[in-house]
Amino acid sequence: MHVGHLLQLDSLDLALLWGEEPLLGREISGVTATDLEDPARFLQEGEIVLSGLVWWSPGDDRARADRFVSALRTAGATALLAGEETHGTVPADLVDSCREHRVPLLSVPARTSFRAITEAVYLRQWGDLSRLPAPHYALPENVRTELSRLLDRGADLGELLDRAFSPLGAPPCYLLTSSGRTVARTPSAPPLPARRAALSLRGSSGVTLRIRADSGPYDTWHLHLPEAADVPPRVLHEIAEIVAQSRDDHDRRRTTGRRAQDDLMTLIASTHDEVKAVDPAALTACGLPTEGPYRVLAASTPGTEGCGAADALTEALSHFAPVPFAVGAAPDGGAIAVVHAPDADWTQLAVAWPLLEDCRPDAPLHAGVSAPVEASELGSALGQARYALAAARTASPGGAGVTAVEDLSTLESLLAGVPADVRAAYCARTLGPLLKTDTPSHTTLLETLEVFLAHNCSWARTAEALHLHVNTVHYRIERIELLTGRDLSRLDHKLDLRAALLCR
Repeated sequence: MHVGHLLQLDSLDLALLWGEEPLLGREISGVTATDLEDPARFLQEGEIVLSGLVWWSPGDDRARADRFVSALRTAGATALLAGEETHGTVPADLVDSCREHRVPLLSVPARTSFRAITEAVYLRQWGDLSRLPAPHYALPENVRTELSRLLDRGADLGELLDRAFSPLGAPPCYLLTSSGRTVARTPSAPPLPARRAALSLRGSSGVTLRIRADSGPYDTWHLHLPEAADVPPRVLHEIAEIVAQSRDDHDRRRTTGRRAQDDLMTLIASTHDEVKAVDPAALTACGLPTEGPYRVLAASTPGTEGCGAADALTEALSHFAPVPFAVGAAPDGGAIAVVHAPDADWTQLAVAWPLLEDCRPDAPLHAGVSAPVEASELGSALGQARYALAAARTASPGGAGVTAVEDLSTLESLLAGVPADVRAAYCARTLGPLLKTDTPSHTTLLETLEVFLAHNCSWARTAEALHLHVNTVHYRIERIELLTGRDLSRLDHKLDLRAALLCR
């Protein structure tokens, strides 16, 4: 299938913004949807790239568009299909960049889903494959019949893969998510740690085929054969299509349960405000036991439809061994999860989180985890999780991180959860004139205060650290006490000033 063929499909209603005839005749090898600012390492040569342009904002300079388009050209992308829904139109800078780098650019109207484009490409490719003259490039009829029967009765994916690959010599095969989680594997495939699996998906060895689905960056499925097995492409695509049908069933079931989970999170948020218990029926509706202990998680990430905090949190928790959990949208944005976790190993969450960050490194991904609570305390646990989430954002504002309330064991970590504007106001009120950096003497006094508190208010050690006479230290501390109204012989005043320094 060529890029020009997409323009001929009236159902997609695509418009050509730039592209020369020879470029529109290039063969399409596949489809990748991404909103990474530099997606080169996730692309394969010949793919068309679907982007909602979340990485671009009005007011960005031309260089931002150039970096994105240059990455597509470097990876050998066939064309860029840019969605109009986010900004209402395709930015002129992006058109100019595509013209300069010779990457065909098509606009996608808001009414056309990326899934429809993906299906159009793969259905056409499947039609081309089905017309190949080699009859041995297809699953045997009895195997296809059995796989259809397994799909109809809702067989698990491991059984589907086993039966599909048995006629091919049962090579090791994995069904992996973008974050390296193993969804299913054939009996001949040994367990694969998530980190190594994620690296394998981005490596050049083996064979990897993306499963067609309306998925986000965190939970896209990939059929991965770690060895270059002698599997005909047509057969592999046929197996991938069968897996895609199973994924559709999986997504329908998840969508059905999402309303109950959103309702549960709304209920928990209201109990936090009104201090009342959660109805056990709401837990049961989400598949959760009515007795704890539970942990509540709060997460946030800049996201668009289908790839926000709820998807990230769902994928992260799915890395755990079978543990009941429910994830829903938070009424005020972000996502909330309730996990039945009497024996959960929470270090697994810290391991999984960087893998999710790798799926979308341009989107800061943070989470906070409450202490274990019973069902009657879920509302207060949400307050803990939100505080820990704020601490995680403060600790790594431009990256990703998870903070549990148990981690808030120092004054510095505790203050990290305080809103930034509150910290700034407290710092300004407590340190007062010492923050006037345009006054050299005040800057010197602020340094002296830091060293004095760091040395447990020892005059001699402070003088030694600053290379001063002890009398000079005494004089400076007196000035600090006068300017701040604090008495550094009192413990509470020392803590006030120490907290103010940490709030800067």
